[in-house]
Amino acid sequence: MSAPTTTAVPTGKPAVLRSEKGRRGRRGGYGKGGPLVYAVAAVVVVVTVAPVLYAYLGGFRSNAQLAASPAGLPDPWVLDNYVNVLTSASFWRYAANSAVVALITTAVVCVLGVMAAYPLARYRFRGREAVALVFTMGLLFPLTVAIIPLFLLVRDLGLVNSVWGVALPQAAFALPLTVVILRPFLAALPKELEEAAMIDGASRIGFFWRVLLPLSGPGLVTVGVLAFVASWNAYLLPLLVLNDPASQTLPLGVASFSTQYAQDTAGVLAFTSLAMIPALVFFLAMQKRIVNGLQGAVKG
Repeated sequence: MSAPTTTAVPTGKPAVLRSEKGRRGRRGGYGKGGPLVYAVAAVVVVVTVAPVLYAYLGGFRSNAQLAASPAGLPDPWVLDNYVNVLTSASFWRYAANSAVVALITTAVVCVLGVMAAYPLARYRFRGREAVALVFTMGLLFPLTVAIIPLFLLVRDLGLVNSVWGVALPQAAFALPLTVVILRPFLAALPKELEEAAMIDGASRIGFFWRVLLPLSGPGLVTVGVLAFVASWNAYLLPLLVLNDPASQTLPLGVASFSTQYAQDTAGVLAFTSLAMIPALVFFLAMQKRIVNGLQGAVKG
């Protein structure tokens, strides 16, 4: 172990220099993580990004290039695969259906979620914790467990081949996570705001619409983005409910395209890559807001 050393500076005052261990740590540039943490993080990044990058680059190659060198780069770069997908009417029909389902799901989740989280966060009443526990336990039941009874219910309601038959069940299964995130977020808002609004004559409903909703924007953005991305990527429920090709969503379109053009590997990669772009761009654009909303929920 090396002891800290001192030296004289031009001002005549002694200055304490960093120890040899401290200098080695700064020169190494690892901070508090250490090389093992960085190595594990690098492996995780490569495993996560490599398949996505392979799909995007594969769309710029021909089938002959993929057969000759599966891991090579495009040479020359082929744009026909992406052009064919973008000029396909079926691709835009699938994308429009996915957008409608995702927007309906997001709207229902945000409206019902904040309305359910508001009383659980701001008021004390008998059974409040029991109701909150029901929402929390909802996180333990994935959609796949109840998919068959859910499909029978959707069929009995006459919502087969309807966007509502997909959007409403997806919103119902997204509500537990929404309430779990929004409840501590809303509870963290100062009580003095509500008291000041009451003194000014606002009712509880007026406080909810005029004060609480604008202040809960970061939390609503967080749950909205999570619900939108989950709905956009949903596959199992749309597979059972949407049998008509005219009403199918983009994940079903990818499966249908890959089945119909199984020999066109480059075309399938291009179709899959374009199908991932909207959700990926939306998530990256809202990433900072998601983190802010989750931090508010954790602090609450």
